[in-house]
Amino acid sequence: MTPADNADLQHQIELNRRVAAPPARVWEVVTDLHRAPERLSQVTELQMITDGPYALGTRWRETRRMMGSSETQEMVVVENDPGRSTTLQAVDGGTTYRTTLILESLDGSTSALLTIRFGASIADPNRLQRLALKVVGPLGIKLTERSLRTELDDIAAAAEALHRA
Repeated sequence: MTPADNADLQHQIELNRRVAAPPARVWEVVTDLHRAPERLSQVTELQMITDGPYALGTRWRETRRMMGSSETQEMVVVENDPGRSTTLQAVDGGTTYRTTLILESLDGSTSALLTIRFGASIADPNRLQRLALKVVGPLGIKLTERSLRTELDDIAAAAEALHRA
């Protein structure tokens, strides 16, 4: 086995979307976890684990409808720069998922650029995991991109509705 065979398997995706609302409204949507099931079409249930406002260390269980089935993950805020960016992490079956949302002000703060960076990594994958990712990895990436695009669209729609209200 070569050193490269022992390396973590990683998949990275980055997408962005212009939002016709100020960054503060987008941040409000991103961090209002209690309203996520009504604002984000893929989130069907959310249960808070920690109390208090959205901050570093905030934890919750989130159930999402993905690819025809439901999956529940425990999420935790692992990095947080209020109003600018936040990074969430979930670990499931040896795979670590990290999602970073980044906000940039556009047009004198009347609109925002929302960027989402998603990564999945498997530390010390076995041969079967490597083979499975090689065979179904490209399809998985396409499906994940579609899911992330939906997430961006849902966040934008909710932020734009708040801005118009």
